[in-house]
Amino acid sequence: MRNFLVRLLLALAITLVAFALASPTNAQNKNNDDPSAASLPLAQQSQQQPDASSASSRDAQTQDALAFTGRVVKDKEKLVLNDPVTKMRYQFDDQSKAKPFIGKQAKVIGRLDMNSNTIHIERIEALL
Repeated sequence: MRNFLVRLLLALAITLVAFALASPTNAQNKNNDDPSAASLPLAQQSQQQPDASSASSRDAQTQDALAFTGRVVKDKEKLVLNDPVTKMRYQFDDQSKAKPFIGKQAKVIGRLDMNSNTIHIERIEALL
């Protein structure tokens, strides 16, 4: 009887761990008060470059390099990329790289930190 209970508890623990690992995006959306955060996975899918689809061994909270387009604007003394298609605002890790593009449409290549919605800029260029 005791052996049966140990096996049952072990199976329950494995099942709970599997469910917890299978739904990390749900936990992120619940912790974020921003209602537009629910569209984040869709935004990342639509912005992903074909060459960025390779498997990644990086931290699950940071994506491969993606292309983001939008207008660079000032928001509460910080520069952000305002994407009109997805209605998302992305912060920049290096404000000095984005400063020359204030008020302009820009294409930003970088890695997105999903916890802070921050783009780690690799390259930024103006769109014509």
